Formats: sequence, structure tokens, C-alpha cells
Amino acid sequence: MEAQRVKIVDGGKLVIPAAMRRELGITTGDTVLVDVDDGELRVRSVPRALERARAILRKYVPEGVGLADELIAERRREAERE
Repeated sequence: MEAQRVKIVDGGKLVIPAAMRRELGITTGDTVLVDVDDGELRVRSVPRALERARAILRKYVPEGVGLADELIAERRREAERE
């Protein structure tokens, strides 16, 4: 989507154009993640941020492996050794 000019209003509020909100899948009252990346403001929906985090984890965790199950099993092995 092409960049659009928007104004910052009282209190530092920024109005995100409707088409961009639709593209991001955000609606009134939703919580978003906002950060500054290399001098630019970045706004992400929470579901999109979670999707990205899961994609990063998938690179390191084989399909079908449950990290919680792995942690529990590891803790049980440690407890047995004590």
C-alpha cells in the first residue's frame, strides 16, 4: 500500500487511514504493537506479531515438537537424577 500523509493530533494521536486498518486487520479498541525501527514508526497487529514470532521459532523447532512437553520431560529427568 502506498504511503499516505496523516496528521498528529492533540495528545500525540495518529489516525491510521481506514484502508490501512483493514489491511492490518485492526479495528477500534484493538491493541497494537508500536516500535521504532531504524528511525521509522512500525505498527503491527498482535496476531501478526505472534504469527511472525511463530515463524521465527519454526526455524529452530522441528514440526510436531512441543516445547512445553520437552521442558517438562527435561525437568523430570533432572528430578530423577537428584
